[in-house]
Amino acid sequence: MEKLQNYIAGQLMDPVGQDWIDNYQPATGKVYSLIPDSDERDVALAVEAAQKAFPSWSVTSVGERSRLLLRLSQLIEQNLERLAQAESKDNGKPVSLARNVDIPRASSNFHFYATAIEQFASEAHIMEDKAINYTLRKPVGIAGCISPWNLPLYLFSWKIAPALAAGNCVVAKPSEITPMTAFLLSELCIEAGFPPGVLNIVHGYGPKVGQAIVEHPEIPLISFTGGTSTGEHIARTAAPMFKKLSLELGGKNPNLIFADCDFDKMIATTVRSSFANQGQICLCGSRIYVERPIYEKFKNAFVEKVKRMVPGDPSLATTRQGALVSKAHLEKVISYIQLAQEEGGTVLAGGQQVTLEGPLSEGYYLQPTVLEGLGPHCRTNQEEIFGPVVTIAPFDTEEEAVTHANNTPYGLASIVWTENLSRAHRVANQLHAGITWINCWLLRDLRTPFGGVKQSGVGREGGFEALQFFTEPQNVCIQL
Repeated sequence: MEKLQNYIAGQLMDPVGQDWIDNYQPATGKVYSLIPDSDERDVALAVEAAQKAFPSWSVTSVGERSRLLLRLSQLIEQNLERLAQAESKDNGKPVSLARNVDIPRASSNFHFYATAIEQFASEAHIMEDKAINYTLRKPVGIAGCISPWNLPLYLFSWKIAPALAAGNCVVAKPSEITPMTAFLLSELCIEAGFPPGVLNIVHGYGPKVGQAIVEHPEIPLISFTGGTSTGEHIARTAAPMFKKLSLELGGKNPNLIFADCDFDKMIATTVRSSFANQGQICLCGSRIYVERPIYEKFKNAFVEKVKRMVPGDPSLATTRQGALVSKAHLEKVISYIQLAQEEGGTVLAGGQQVTLEGPLSEGYYLQPTVLEGLGPHCRTNQEEIFGPVVTIAPFDTEEEAVTHANNTPYGLASIVWTENLSRAHRVANQLHAGITWINCWLLRDLRTPFGGVKQSGVGREGGFEALQFFTEPQNVCIQL
């Protein structure tokens, strides 16, 4: 059975404690590899390697840093099929999704920041005939990057790329649930020629590896994507140490559908925005509010399409619904479907675990689920489920729709469907969300800021926002 290794000081190495964690394949429910059960000793080695590398990496020319990141981007492209197959096997997502979205986006992340760093400019301010002020932006030092399991390489690279481009060294922890593509990235970094210690990848559990990264006194910056409760814990640990923090957390995103929408386009996109990656995307629209004149039409068309969505073998090109990421997560999502029924909700489609045949019989499959009849304040509509489960409900006025949309502790993303331009601007301005898509979903420009409000996070990723986060500004004032 394959054993993954940590990537520290430019080398692949076993964990210090020689302990290992079973890595399950979601499609089969079987262990198919082992990952390092690392601890604070492995993190200490990674920090030591990063400290040794930082003095030279921080003054490496922008052109050379850009060249290495572009080389890594090219290697990801060259290994696209291998990485896509690995991502599907490790995560349970359809291989078509990994092939067309996850792996290309990981390559794009490195390519984007390889070129963005060459355009990253500082500011200058003239005090008439008194002085000139200019701003230097320096790498912070060692960046601690902790990424989630739902988009493993996609979001791992989303953090690492700007940190490295800005001149930082990185100690990174991928999710212990989906470690495979981060391990394969280690091999590609060696092939690309990255200097030892510039990027270090330590595998293991959050309470051991993640905690050691967050509380290490020589790591002044933490970038985390994951659950809100974990983000709260990280903030409690890091804030008294005055670390820079970027927290991209949970979502309970509303999808507001007005009667004047392009109905066919809306239906097709809403199915995707509800159930892409088995609903395991923080940007999925899990609360669907539909203007009453088209509510029944929407319900009938939506439910019909959802009932035709059958979970299947993620490795097949024709599969659009794969397996959930783990047995524990499957059980959590099922418990929410049961809770919804206890709260008075009606299951219009799905709601049942699916058992496939043969080697896939113990996989973690669940029917896409549509619920109706739940009020805006119930737990099902307030708590992040993070699975293939959506609720639908009618609304009568624009004000009511906006009130329902904003009525959760979260504020990550939102979707609005209307052909009325004035309404689109008006509603978007009233939504408490970091992102609002009008008549589309998951249309992402890497130059734009990404993040949420309220319990959906602190700070922004993406574009020059990320390069600013991974640098410290210094004002220099020269008197004339």
